[in-house]
Amino acid sequence: MKKILLLIFASVVFLHSNAQKLSYINQHFDSISVSQATYLTTGEKDLAMDIYEPFGDANKKRPVLVYVHGGGFAGGARDEEWIQKVCNQIASHGIVVVSMSYSLTMKGRGFGCNIPAEDKIAVFDQSGSEVAAAVAYLSNHAMEYKIDIRKIVLSGSSAGAEAVLHAAYIDKNKSALPKEVKYAGVISMAGALYTMDDITAQSAIPTQIFHGTCDDLVPYDIASHHYCQEADAGYLKLYGGKAIANKLESLNKGYYMVTGCNGDHGWNSIPLKRYIPDILDFIQYDVIEGRKRQIHEIVPSTRPCTLNEAPEICK
Repeated sequence: MKKILLLIFASVVFLHSNAQKLSYINQHFDSISVSQATYLTTGEKDLAMDIYEPFGDANKKRPVLVYVHGGGFAGGARDEEWIQKVCNQIASHGIVVVSMSYSLTMKGRGFGCNIPAEDKIAVFDQSGSEVAAAVAYLSNHAMEYKIDIRKIVLSGSSAGAEAVLHAAYIDKNKSALPKEVKYAGVISMAGALYTMDDITAQSAIPTQIFHGTCDDLVPYDIASHHYCQEADAGYLKLYGGKAIANKLESLNKGYYMVTGCNGDHGWNSIPLKRYIPDILDFIQYDVIEGRKRQIHEIVPSTRPCTLNEAPEICK
């Protein structure tokens, strides 16, 4: 697939090159060990995680990628076959990968326009708080898993992306985090926030965003969740990937955005199947090395979109 790449930093245009490959991009481990742990006991069930570790790795301070699956807060599982494959692939680069379960509070109810907006907000916040509880568990077992608590990156797809964004950027959802822990980065695949008030120059962290412009469930820019009408109980304005990138750019903070022109909600999983090198690039340069880059990669498409007009960058 042909791609157009824009790299912008401090209003200066550079050429993007992957010529220089560093440790977590080039490392490779043939074997991965997988263990399970319960990170939170709720009134209904225990919430668990699968921990993928590169076997034979001597590094005692390894970065961590926490992944939260999608499913509309009603379905999905942390150990689906394709997720296991992706976790093994990323872990083979020397990164500890954690795939976590969370409360599927909307199971049997759905998450559409009939669900009151306040219920949706409560679900976003609960999932964000559960991500914090999972990270707190990892922090408390840092020596056991040989992880660097300063290099914990959150990632998620669809509902999982909303979970990690609301963990990373809604202050009240960080209460479970130990004081010494701050998220090192966040990767959103077709996710959004219900408010951006807590994104400030002080709270901004390296953020990677994948989003299709024709997403009919989670808006690419600013629109209502599921494109509900104002008269619907579930009308809730959301700030999607482009809106978040715009906010970070206005604060002169780093972001790495991939826009799928006319792409639909399938961009919640496309990155884990086609863009692992971009994810590793983000972890290496933006998180590990602390570079402040502003990247916007444009993926053109001839696919039609009847939902909205393609943004100028896609024309």
